[in-house]
Amino acid sequence: MLNFKNIALRRGVRVLFDHASFTIHKGQKVGFTGANGAGKSSLFALVRGELHLDEGDFSMPPGLEIAHVAQETPATDCSAIDYVIDGDQELRRLQKQLFIAEQNDDGLKQAELHAALETIGGYTAQARASRLMSGLGFTADQETNAVNSFSGGWRMRLNLAQALMCRSDVLLLDEPTNHLDLDAVIWLQDWLCKYPGTLLLISHDRDFLDTITDHIVHIEQNKAEIYTGNYSAFERMRAEKLAQQQSSYLKQQREIAHMQSFVDRFKAQATKARQAQSRIKALERMELIAQAHVDSPFDFSFAKPGKMPNPLLTLDKVDIGYDQTCVIKQAGLSISPGDRIGLLGPNGAGKSSLIKVLAGDMQPLSGKRNEAEALKIGYFAQHQLEQLRIDESPLWHLQQLDKQATEKDLRNFLGGFDFRGDKVMEAVKPFSGGEKARLVLALLVYQNPNLLLLDEPTNHLDLEMRHALSVALQDYEGAIVVVSHDRHLLRSVTDQLLLVSGGKVQPFDGDLDDYRVWLTEQKKGEEKTVVDSAQTVSRKDQRKLDAERRLKHKPLFDALKKAEIAVEKYHNEQRQLEHQLADPAIYAESEKEQLKKLMERKVKVDKALDDAEAAWMEAEEKIEAVK
Repeated sequence: MLNFKNIALRRGVRVLFDHASFTIHKGQKVGFTGANGAGKSSLFALVRGELHLDEGDFSMPPGLEIAHVAQETPATDCSAIDYVIDGDQELRRLQKQLFIAEQNDDGLKQAELHAALETIGGYTAQARASRLMSGLGFTADQETNAVNSFSGGWRMRLNLAQALMCRSDVLLLDEPTNHLDLDAVIWLQDWLCKYPGTLLLISHDRDFLDTITDHIVHIEQNKAEIYTGNYSAFERMRAEKLAQQQSSYLKQQREIAHMQSFVDRFKAQATKARQAQSRIKALERMELIAQAHVDSPFDFSFAKPGKMPNPLLTLDKVDIGYDQTCVIKQAGLSISPGDRIGLLGPNGAGKSSLIKVLAGDMQPLSGKRNEAEALKIGYFAQHQLEQLRIDESPLWHLQQLDKQATEKDLRNFLGGFDFRGDKVMEAVKPFSGGEKARLVLALLVYQNPNLLLLDEPTNHLDLEMRHALSVALQDYEGAIVVVSHDRHLLRSVTDQLLLVSGGKVQPFDGDLDDYRVWLTEQKKGEEKTVVDSAQTVSRKDQRKLDAERRLKHKPLFDALKKAEIAVEKYHNEQRQLEHQLADPAIYAESEKEQLKKLMERKVKVDKALDDAEAAWMEAEEKIEAVK
């Protein structure tokens, strides 16, 4: 257990929290919430032994294996999969000792180490690392690429995979979803639900916290308090504490009105019924949740757009891609005022490319992009954070948009995004990622667009800012197209889902739960056939189709079966050899020649097993691809 007793942490003269007492038991999954700078990451540093308490006592059992995600990635040229396997430090330690034993021709030590490797699953480490990388969005081809060939966001995914590779007792994850897309978030969520150790998780993703955690530690007003249950349960309990603050209801009226309007309009339509039901459920708990956000530092809204031509923007038979490599073919899309579109689809399918073409930041390979004369786009993407003038202030940035506005009015506007007092005059350079994202959003809101294009707008934003953004977007009268891994934002803001997959952009008939099922089926390689309701396929015809498919891909299945047989054969022989090498009698002087033969055979079998496993994985990947 991790025991925190009357602890206090300070940053200079500022108290993060004091007199905090709570216990985290073995196997619990605990979410840490609170405003940016409240002290969540400092608590993690304390657990890792990188920070000392100012007061109180922290204790945990000795010898715990603690894993966390490194914030920096060395510019190494080792392969990505080797870098991930490095996360299993015990495996690497045993491998190093085995190498030394082999150099010293120490057969007994080698036998001991082979047995230890077998016990910890060392011979399946590569397959385990490969599964982690696949879940986080890496392709099989990328496994052998050098670490230094990946961009910053993908290196962070490698760091995450390395932390998951560690067979840890305690796992610390600080904003693990920031550099992930929705597919990887869903995969990671499932992985963490099955994680057998103790999990400490900092996240601003409400759905992520809800699904994984069984306790919440919330830090506010210099206090850290533990709540039993997931994030929604915490919100309800906290809301009850704030129930006297009736003004919370006023803040929620626009959100309730928008959601009720959606329910009234679409509850009778079969294609929208499930989405309407999700809003009915949200409305049922809206008032209590509203209370939990009454002290939010954010208060902003979108003004009504000046002109609203219809349609705002259309794509006509557009091909989208890079360097003549087409990722989306013949896309057709018409965006009208009031449209609220969420884009779904696997990593690399072209969602961000589609957003860029809509924004005019990227030209289509073919086809036409037609925009209305009065179109005014508000485009949010991560690269725009880098376009801020780092030596200038938030006030300066806003003044460039409106030279006539008074400083008082601009300060009041920035205050809604929690830029107050001297903060509005400070240079942007030292701002956190969350502060820069808030400033870019403030600039976007101020320009009063009639079409919002949002590509992962919630990255780096805390829960309160995400809540304020979703409320503002629900009251926005223009059109919205959004890509986000934040499922709560997608549920509360969008009315229509489009699936970008297989080179196509088409309506997705279902909600986010259906999309999760769709993803699972895709990963299993199962075909999802859409058949017109009037058509049926007889059992005889289906058997014929299945037989033709099996015949066509028979060489692949034969290769897979052959590889499986080889893996089983060499694995059994490897175990027999290890058993023989574990017998002390084999190391007698009279058995020296026999020992030499066994060791030589062991080396060959190890190599043959590695080759067979590689062939097995390659055959599986080819079968997945044709499926």
